[in-house]
Amino acid sequence: MTPPPRRVTQRDIARMAGVSQATVSLVLNNRTDADVRIAPETRDRVLQVIAETGYAADPAARRLASGFNRIIGVFTYEPAFPSGSRDFFHPFLLGIEEYAERVGCDLLLFTSAPVVDGRRRIFHQDNRLRLADGCILLGREIDGAELLRLNRDGFPYVAVGRRDDAGGPVPYVGADYASAVHRLAERALNLGHRRLTYVGMGTAAESSHDRRSGFHAGAAGAESARQITATAETADATVDDLRADGSTVAFVEDFATAVALESAARRKGLTVPGGLSVVTLGDPTVPVPTDITFTGFRIPREEMGRQAVEVLTGVIDGSAGGLQQRLLPCELVEGDTLGVPGSAADRR
Repeated sequence: MTPPPRRVTQRDIARMAGVSQATVSLVLNNRTDADVRIAPETRDRVLQVIAETGYAADPAARRLASGFNRIIGVFTYEPAFPSGSRDFFHPFLLGIEEYAERVGCDLLLFTSAPVVDGRRRIFHQDNRLRLADGCILLGREIDGAELLRLNRDGFPYVAVGRRDDAGGPVPYVGADYASAVHRLAERALNLGHRRLTYVGMGTAAESSHDRRSGFHAGAAGAESARQITATAETADATVDDLRADGSTVAFVEDFATAVALESAARRKGLTVPGGLSVVTLGDPTVPVPTDITFTGFRIPREEMGRQAVEVLTGVIDGSAGGLQQRLLPCELVEGDTLGVPGSAADRR
């Protein structure tokens, strides 16, 4: 099946006309400010490229064209650009950039926020939040007190990831972790697993809560469905614990911990997945070298970024039509680490 043609963007128009994207935006919005002068031949050249390509401005871009700065803020509670090449935030930022470009908005990354008690804070003495028309919030855990203040102040924002109410409902675009984990737990039961263990990170984040709730719902028919906390550093002890319990499958919240558990299981003479199945519950948050394709799911990070901007622009221009809370489906991965449980001898 031939994929649909890519939508022509303002960046494409600017490149073909040999001008800046800002100039294209001014021409499209018919701006004739006294302090912004565009030569007639430049305007004609831009209009000619627009006509030749059949470019049509996104409806959201037209709604935002007047009365706003057309600047979208991005605030991350963790560093957005770590040194690792497999950065967890990168796909989110790609999606944010793509949709912001589509609607003709610039992005402003807030980097001056101070770190208090190990966490970045939006509100501080030199807060520049109001430079933007609205803000997208990224982070595993987002401070409830800051969400409460954003709600109280009426500042437009959208959280990436489901968030609990904070003095009122929170607009968000998240991943449906509960449904994805539920399906994986049911699959394990169908393969014959009866003792299942959820290996968590011990955090109170909503994303962790949703994964746990999906696990317990999907494993309702199991002989045992327990929950423990572990890290990559405790992998050997965790494998010993799993063997002592008789668990045949581990649902691991943190990808790095899953990689360490698989390696520790093999060192201890267990086959994977016969002796121990290992299911991952998301994408790596830090670079983790491995040649193994783990059974699990992928988080729709780029699409979450795109839709976060879509929701935010609707909140800013008043077209959202009420509270927006979206959960996007995760893509299950048919890997090599979930299988039929072996005999008791395989697990010794």
